Amino acid sequence: MTTATPTPTTPRSSAPRLRSTRGAGQRPGTGRTRGRSVDRPRKSVLMTVLTALVLLYALVPLAWLVINATKTQGDLLTSFGLWFGDSFALFTNIGQTLTYDDGIFVRWFLNTVLYVVLGAGGATLLAVLGGYGLAKFQFPGKRGVFAVVIGAVAVPGTALAVPTFLMFSQMGLTNTPWSVIIPSLISPFGLYLMWTFAAEAIPTELMEAARIDGASEARTFAQVCLPLLAPGIVTVLLFTMVATWNNYFLPLIMLKNPDWYPLTLGLNAWNAQAATAGGEAIFHLVITGSVLTIVPLVVAFLFLQRYWQSGLAAGSVKE
Repeated sequence: MTTATPTPTTPRSSAPRLRSTRGAGQRPGTGRTRGRSVDRPRKSVLMTVLTALVLLYALVPLAWLVINATKTQGDLLTSFGLWFGDSFALFTNIGQTLTYDDGIFVRWFLNTVLYVVLGAGGATLLAVLGGYGLAKFQFPGKRGVFAVVIGAVAVPGTALAVPTFLMFSQMGLTNTPWSVIIPSLISPFGLYLMWTFAAEAIPTELMEAARIDGASEARTFAQVCLPLLAPGIVTVLLFTMVATWNNYFLPLIMLKNPDWYPLTLGLNAWNAQAATAGGEAIFHLVITGSVLTIVPLVVAFLFLQRYWQSGLAAGSVKE
């Protein structure tokens, strides 16, 4: 009698079958969804082209300025603008710029620094104090002050130049440094920027805690609030510094004595010198002086860039 041998069967796995987690729109084996990658967003050709055009618009004039600062007067008039001349005369041009007309360029540079330190520094200080007070204190007429500040931001500075000149002329302050410094102390945009920044950067609870601990209002501002306002202060300082450094129209109508000219007005006088009877054309010194003029601004932006970026981004994310 033959015994039947049972046929071996493969045991069924007890582990549950895993369902694919691949999305419905994802291709097998690719980790990409239809149309674009999960890790990298889709590139916009139009935005890339526009960004490249803006970059060229900003860098081509700067490249032209730096390249032509290395040329002599003769090479400047005979060579292609976006390429170097026969000789490299950058350091010679710098020396001539600093010594021409008894070193008047150095005097103009010091005047510009004076206007920036007193004008832009004072405007930043007033904007910080005013913005902090408007953001953290309640008083009658606050909405009216807000309307005045917004209106002042909308008014261009050139529209106020002639009335300012007439007022300073009546006070006998024209043709003096004060005619440039005092109007520079008012920065409606800086005040508005510090107002909105202080409202978001300083928690009211932190101020109340300092007051409960016995701190005066001045100590609360100096030791508690001022460190929190540092990014906004740097941002306002950069804006007011650039505006004062590049100010041209106000000194043009206020100043007659070349000894008080800023760099903008002085370089324009050098440029117009070739059009006068018997005047000497010094275009190579004008270009070299323009390069020297923008160097302090570039250095300031490079050193203060991280504070400036954080100041612009503050308050943009709501937690």
